[in-house]
Amino acid sequence: MTDREDPGAVDGISRYPFELVDDVETRTGVTVHLRPIRPDDDSCLTEFHEHLSPQSVYRRFFFTHPRLSPAETEKFTHVDYVDRLALVAEYGDRLAAVGRYDRIPGTADAEVAFIVADDFQHQGIGTILLERLAGAAWKKGITAFVAETLSENREMLEVFRRSGFHVTSSTSYGTVSVRFPIQPDDAYRLAYAGRHKGGGAGKGDTGSP
Repeated sequence: MTDREDPGAVDGISRYPFELVDDVETRTGVTVHLRPIRPDDDSCLTEFHEHLSPQSVYRRFFFTHPRLSPAETEKFTHVDYVDRLALVAEYGDRLAAVGRYDRIPGTADAEVAFIVADDFQHQGIGTILLERLAGAAWKKGITAFVAETLSENREMLEVFRRSGFHVTSSTSYGTVSVRFPIQPDDAYRLAYAGRHKGGGAGKGDTGSP
């Protein structure tokens, strides 16, 4: 059987994780469609990046980077959904945010990163993506997330600190390195329940690992 004949395939991708597809509501009541990225997202990812503000791009890449190269676009849209996963949040026919993890080879740690369109920031989308990525990664044998962010990026640091995970950090030359286990312990479940007590986690309520 080829990937095209695989009932679980999308555009030739075997084992596409449909269980991660969901509609979720932001803190401001906007509904976005959450799904794993696909190779055919190359053009919409390129457009998404080109409409980001210079500040948002700098906070994600740590340098001025107005356009993604074809090699970057291919890398970002082609993932194996096990050691590398990216989730996109869609609003209508555009991307509102992208979150991803990449396992560090030979370890049970993965680097996690997010970028949210400027007009969708401060709505809790980064937190939703972190919850879903952590849940998916834990099921694939990843036990901790690591990340680097600029000290000035207080919003991203708050997402980590308020997640309910036990976050440790160190600062060097304006950059903060964080690490936190993603095991769904009581502290995480309590924080998660507090965020979703109104039932806004999504139709499948799959955010909690």
